Amino acid sequence: MRVELNKKAKGDLAELKVAADLRARGYKIALPFGEDWDYDLILCRDDGALERVQVKYVRSDGCVIEVRCRSHSLTNGRVRATKHYTAAIIDWLAIWDAALDRCFYVPASELGAGMWVLTLRLRPTRNNQRRGIRPAERYASI
Repeated sequence: MRVELNKKAKGDLAELKVAADLRARGYKIALPFGEDWDYDLILCRDDGALERVQVKYVRSDGCVIEVRCRSHSLTNGRVRATKHYTAAIIDWLAIWDAALDRCFYVPASELGAGMWVLTLRLRPTRNNQRRGIRPAERYASI
């Protein structure tokens, strides 16, 4: 039986899945304390470098992974501000796809000045378009 999770629980689960994936790859992970950080995890490299990781939960349709590259600050249930993820605030956008139970890692440099949605392709397009396409496999490692 699958339990439907609320947004917070989905985000928490995605953070755990990404942290476990990164740890299995041999990286150390640090967790920022509190909810008001611009990122969810800190990746610690062997050379001591620290990298900021923003985690997103998605459920793909088997063809495409669509990720919202923004978050909202809420006050009394109303959107107070929208924050777009850029290389100025994160180093990686980590995506956990619940349908595939897989993680993908997009360098923040690919987010430009901030985009609304990022699309990764799990399968080729039906019209064989190649330009502007991001194959998900390209982002399977960090």
